[in-house]
Formats: sequence, structure tokens, C-alpha cells
Amino acid sequence: MLYWLHEFFDINILGYISIRAGISFFLALMFTLFFLPIFIRWAQKTSSVQPINEWAPERHKEKASTPTMGGVVFIISTIIASLLSIKLSNFYAIGGVITLVLFTLIGFQDDYAKIRKNENLAGLKARTKLLLQVISALIIATFLCFIADFNTDFYVPFLKYPLVDMGALSLILWVFVIVGTSNAVNLTDGLDGLATVPSIVSLTTLSIIIYAIGHIKISAYLLLPHFNIGEVIIIASALSGSLFAFLWHNCHPAEVFMGDSGSLAIGAFLAYLAIISKSEVLLMLIGSIFVIETLSVILQVGSFKLRKKRIFLMAPIHHHFEMKNWAENKIIVRFWIIAILSNLVALITLKIR
Repeated sequence: MLYWLHEFFDINILGYISIRAGISFFLALMFTLFFLPIFIRWAQKTSSVQPINEWAPERHKEKASTPTMGGVVFIISTIIASLLSIKLSNFYAIGGVITLVLFTLIGFQDDYAKIRKNENLAGLKARTKLLLQVISALIIATFLCFIADFNTDFYVPFLKYPLVDMGALSLILWVFVIVGTSNAVNLTDGLDGLATVPSIVSLTTLSIIIYAIGHIKISAYLLLPHFNIGEVIIIASALSGSLFAFLWHNCHPAEVFMGDSGSLAIGAFLAYLAIISKSEVLLMLIGSIFVIETLSVILQVGSFKLRKKRIFLMAPIHHHFEMKNWAENKIIVRFWIIAILSNLVALITLKIR
């Protein structure tokens, strides 16, 4: 709508991506601040609360009455704010909205199944959930490759030129990145606000990279590829605004959890931003906390199967520190610090070519 006002009424200021990104940020922020308390009250009345795994640390038992599925509210707020602000003819912006919709639907099905069964986190079957994620990721990858006609070159940090043109093989890479990142954020969402701030920081870093790539002069100066992807910043800005509003209620002690509805969508969208900004490799640094959490689970499972020994007291790794009696706030803030520092390093690498 805002871009339509720019075109038909010659409101020049609305032609700038930065202005519309700022507007979408505050629209999503206000929508989430308004609707989330309403949702929390509804969830409490209907017992739509987070079931706690029997293996979780003992102090998690007190969170059993906390509402879940808050991700539905902030993702819907993000989508509405985005649709009001983006240029609807931009394929990459539409791809971002599709990504949020598909993975929110998967997360909602999983959350709803958990609430309905309300025992031992029994949601969708793991195979069903993974299959839905792969199918959704394939839809997004196909959209990028064959409808948006997106570049299939593979870039790595520090090199001026692409390493190789992957062609149709890009579909496999993109599906892997989307599914992997989606599940990584999902694993991280285990403490109050733990996944929220690293997500905001990652969105900010990827938005800066996308802005540079979408700007012909900045991309040339930094020796980055140039694609017309700047419009996607508006969606990233809206999601950041929603997450700030969500954090107001999600900080310790949490009044609501995002659930898979939020974490799966955030992860998939971060992956989408990394793909269109040719930052698939750099995403490991940008999302360092998500990578660490995922690796801790892989190492724990692998070690137990091969050696019948555990590396950590409990995985994901934030539970390990809980078992060592670290205060929950200390774990959360220290993970936030790591996320911020790793993203600063990621931004520094843009100048090294």
C-alpha cells in the first residue's frame, strides 16, 4: 500500500526502502504489542500452554502454565506490516512472505498437536515434521530458481568472485540451509528470550548485507554481487519490530513462548535472507548461537551412540549450563553477548576481499 501511494500520488519519501522499512518496523511492533496480551489471556483461559519435557531440568516445571504459540501473533503482525509496506511486484519480497507463511503453518501444526496431547512434547512425528519442512523449503528454492530467476553462483567470504555456479544443484543447497537453520533456531528456543535477541541481531546483520548488495554503488565499493533484493529488508525490519514487542513479554520470567510457530519461521526466514544475500557460509558466523546449540545436540547424540558416554550434562548446551546451576539470566545474557560479537565479526568480513 505504501509503495502504491508513492507511485499514484507521487509521495516521493515512500519510494525509499529505508523509510518503508522503518514504518513496517513500527507497524509490526504496535500490532504485536496490541494483540499479544489478548492472545496470552486467551491462551491461559483455554489452557494452550507449553507442555514440559519430563527430561527437562527441574526448574522448567514451573513454566508448565506458560502459554505457547506466541509466534503466530508476531508472524501474522510481521506479514500484515510487510504487505502494507513492500512493493508487491518484487519477487524476492514475495518469496520472503511465502517463507514465513509456510514455516509458520508447520510450526502451528506441531504446537497444536503438543497442546492437544499435552504430554512429553508429543507434537508432529519427527519424520512428518521434517518432510513438511523439506517440501516447504523445496517450494521456496524452486520459486527462487525458476520464477525469480535468482543467480545460482556460490560465494564464500573473502573472495571477490563466486567460487562456482551450482546451477540446479543450488536447490539442494538451499533446501539444506533452510531446513537446517529452521531447526537450529527451534533447538535454541529453550530459555526465556534466548532465541529472540540472537534472531534480532542476525536479522539486522543480514539486512545490512542485503542493503549493500541491493545498492549498486555500495555493492561495487565492497566488491559484492549486486541483485535487486533490497525490498526484503522491509520484511526483516517488520520481523525485528515484532520480535522486540514479543521480547517485552518473553523476557525472564516469560509470559509467553514463541513455540515452533515462531522459531521454525524465524529460522527459515534467516536462511532465506542468507541465500538471497549469498551469505550461506557466513550464516554460520551470523547465527553462531544457533550453530553452537545444534552442534551440541549432534555431538551429544553421536557420542552416546558411539561411546555410550555423554559430552554434556544435557543437550542442547544451554541445558548443560542449567545443570551446572548457572542462573537462567546469566546463560541468556552471555549467549546474547556471543551473538552480538559474532555478528560484528561477520560485518567486518564484508570489507575483506
